[in-house]
Order: sequence, then structure tokens, then C-alpha cells
Amino acid sequence: MMRMTIHPLFLPILFTMVMSGNVSYYALILTSLIIHELGHIVAAFLCKVKVERCVIMPYGGEIELQGGFSIPPKKQLIIALGGPIATFTFLGITPFLDPLLSDPLFKIQLVLLGINMIPVWPLDGGRIILSLILVFYPKARFYEMYISISLILTILTIIITFILLPKTLFLLVLSIFIFIKLVGEWRYRKYRLAFEKYVMKRLT
Repeated sequence: MMRMTIHPLFLPILFTMVMSGNVSYYALILTSLIIHELGHIVAAFLCKVKVERCVIMPYGGEIELQGGFSIPPKKQLIIALGGPIATFTFLGITPFLDPLLSDPLFKIQLVLLGINMIPVWPLDGGRIILSLILVFYPKARFYEMYISISLILTILTIIITFILLPKTLFLLVLSIFIFIKLVGEWRYRKYRLAFEKYVMKRLT
């Protein structure tokens, strides 16, 4: 049975909104994030891939899939596209809702879609690019090059958002979180590459 949890990083955001009286706005954000993740889950179901766990993040969420690296790149691409498609669909529905809901929901979907489509791993935009790399250019050097570029872009974002504090506090925290995830992926890359080279026969 799939488990759905909220990442600890999301709790300070929740606490801040509750203390500022924006509970209803937080509820809209959480609803939007859940709908986004349902898009990934539905896509995984259509690809016949089991979802073991879903973690709600400040930028969307992450799902743990049964099979891990053994999932074909084309299926990984479809699953990565599921979330943005769900958010984009919800974005198209919001104008038909009550004005009290439509305006904030429309803005939330735009921000969520904008952040998630940034082409940096582990965001959806990054996962889409990584899947395309594995489909069309299944070479170890392309994978490592992409992770390296993601790291550089994230470091630059951290520097810029730090300079522009306090207006960019949320983006700074989010960038640091993404940087930590990227460092983990970089350290784990040798195991991933070895698996894909000797088991999946995709990398050389």
C-alpha cells in the first residue's frame, strides 16, 4: 500500500502560514501539491509501475517507484510528465471556479508549474530532461554532464538568492534543499551508472 507523507522542510512553511493566519491559503497550496502528485501516480499506474511512497515537498513532491533504475526511460519520462500535466489541467479549470478560489488557485498553479519545470534535477523539468537523455543519448558522460550542470546552476541560484535576501528567502531554502539532493545524486551516480551499464546495457 502506498504511503503519503509530508517532508519536514514543509512544516516550517505550514507553521509560518498558520501563525500569519493564512491557513486557507496553505490548504489551497497543499491541495495543489496533492493534485500534482496524483498526476505522477496516475501516470505510473498507466505505465504499470507501482508507487511505494509519495512525499510532499515545498516544490511538489517525490514518489518512490518499485523497480527504481530498472524502469525503462520512456516510462520514466511519462511518469515525470504526469505531474506538470495534472497541474496544467488544474490551471485550465481554475477560471471556472468561484472568484474567491480561482484567483489564488490560478497563481498557485502558475508558481508550482514554473518551479517544477526548471530544468534542474530533481525537479520535474530535470527529470524530464534526464529521461530524454537516457532515451536518446544513453551514455555515462551525458548523464554526469547533466548532473554537473544542475549542480552549477543550483549553486549560482543559491548565491543570487542569498544576495537578494530577505525577499528570496523561500527560493534560497528551496535551492539549498535541491543542492543537497543533487549532491546525494552525484555521490550515488557510480552505482547508478554501474547498474545501467552492466544490467540495463544502456550505458557505455
